[in-house]
Amino acid sequence: MLKRKFSETLKQWKKTKKRECLLVNGARQVGKTFIIDVFGRENYKSYIYLNLFKNPEYKQIFEGELEPNEIYKRISLLVKKTNFIEGDTLIFIDEIQVCSKARTALKFLAMDDRYDIIASGSLLGLHYNKLGQNSEEISIPVGYEREVEMHSLDFEEFLWANDVSEESIENLKEYYTQKKALPDAINNLYQNKLREYLVVGGMPEVVNTFISTTNFQQVFNAQQKIFKAYEDDIQHYATNTERPKIRACYYSLPRQLSKEYSKFQYKTVEKNGNAKKYGNALDWLVDAGLVKLVHNVSLPEMPLKAYEQPENFKVYVTDIGLATHQFGFETQSALVRKELKGHAKGGIYENLIFDILNKRGLNLNYYKNGENTQEIEFVFEHSGKVVPVEVKSKNGQTTSMNEFIKKYSPSLAIKLIDGNIGIDGNKVSLPQFMAMFLP
Repeated sequence: MLKRKFSETLKQWKKTKKRECLLVNGARQVGKTFIIDVFGRENYKSYIYLNLFKNPEYKQIFEGELEPNEIYKRISLLVKKTNFIEGDTLIFIDEIQVCSKARTALKFLAMDDRYDIIASGSLLGLHYNKLGQNSEEISIPVGYEREVEMHSLDFEEFLWANDVSEESIENLKEYYTQKKALPDAINNLYQNKLREYLVVGGMPEVVNTFISTTNFQQVFNAQQKIFKAYEDDIQHYATNTERPKIRACYYSLPRQLSKEYSKFQYKTVEKNGNAKKYGNALDWLVDAGLVKLVHNVSLPEMPLKAYEQPENFKVYVTDIGLATHQFGFETQSALVRKELKGHAKGGIYENLIFDILNKRGLNLNYYKNGENTQEIEFVFEHSGKVVPVEVKSKNGQTTSMNEFIKKYSPSLAIKLIDGNIGIDGNKVSLPQFMAMFLP
């Protein structure tokens, strides 16, 4: 079984919650159902699982009065072998996005507080009236749910899955903390692992396929199955007019990442494309958890939110393996062999670093000056200061970062490279895999 950090998130919620349900959001197939199911079976005397998509009859549980006793009564009538033990029962409501009244009911179940409630869904960002449902508008139980996002495996979890121990990673982190150059053998080992992660990514089914077969063609096939599932989601949940636009936006991402400057352009989706035509489609992909936007800031100073430019943004796929899959198997093969060249390589490595930093919970922006002569791939806030991060797919020049340092004097500037640790004033060069330790 894959070891996941999210297990600790679930344990912390159980330990600290007060009249509060847990709502787990995230893209489909990142492992939400599996890890919550294991948590429920291992940590409660009684565990009740309600999948509202696979068992649509369970939606009747939330019809009519939403008084907790009535809900529990309906559960006992519809679900076999239910056993309610006060203070030691978990009710897991899966695929909650298909039933708006179930989301509304979370408030009343949390207030009742006799049993623990976890809900999860893959399309929670989408408005229910866009899902083709005729149900009434959802009532969000503000103050009675703790919403958390679950991602696919991050790079550290990928290393665990490949039998790299926590102790080994802690020893590696000492080099990062001390800013001491790594022995070449260790540096090469982790750079090789990072290239594998570039191709495999963190979707649990894909990682398990890689572990069991070490066959990259089988990895590609497993990723294709997930793409088919996403296609099915678009078909099932999007409106007729939006479906082709959503697909067009999603399939344009390899072209977006391959440009010299990877700012998202609607004209890359379609020759005469614009925000009016494709804006809702892009929002759909964001709400479904398949991509995230990173906005430019006009000024790289605190607070970054004050300087965001809504019209200037980049789009990154939330799982790096699914991002490289879109380029095709030959590109994935070239990445593993370290033979890919050109602008696409730079864009792919940007998405890789986004994947790692996003899964660390960092709020990311990028900075491009008004003259378009200087671009810093990522900036984020840490300890009251802005930290710039430059991404290099190899170990190249850092003209933009040098200009940035000269103009804004950051206390720390990070350059991620295919190389070793080095320090030049307040600029620190790190191997790309050490992004997992930032900030």
